[in-house]
Amino acid sequence: MVFNVTSRCEEETERLGELLGRELSAGAFVALAGELGSGKTRFARGVARGLGVAETVPITSPTFTLLNEYRGRIPLYHFDLYRLGGVDDAAALGFDEYFHGTGVCLVEWAERLGDDLPVERIDITFRHEDETIRLLEFVPYGITYEALLKKCFDHWSDSCY
Repeated sequence: MVFNVTSRCEEETERLGELLGRELSAGAFVALAGELGSGKTRFARGVARGLGVAETVPITSPTFTLLNEYRGRIPLYHFDLYRLGGVDDAAALGFDEYFHGTGVCLVEWAERLGDDLPVERIDITFRHEDETIRLLEFVPYGITYEALLKKCFDHWSDSCY
């Protein structure tokens, strides 16, 4: 099952993230894919809000630090693997310990993990339609994530127009 959503503004992209963040639980893994500037970090801000991270905490892409940790109702581990060479780099850094831990893992450029991606997860692909419009494709792997996405999209309504 695939869920396709059109986001017509940055605020909508963030609201989508918040909606998902409210439903995520400890151990969740969300893989984000899409070219630079396609809305991944904006979406991450919404997920953080949905997880209860304080609004005063700046949510930024961890491109140079690789991992930002945030405290909310459960921890959020926000990864950006853009600079990694591949699977061996992630393994050497011990990221897999986070992937099966007690927080939510939100991983930009997750495709760099190759076969080390968790079997059960949500994949979200971001595509530019134009300057403001983004197409988001949500693919759940596992019945838990399928039910979670159904619940999210039962409550979704766009708000830019």
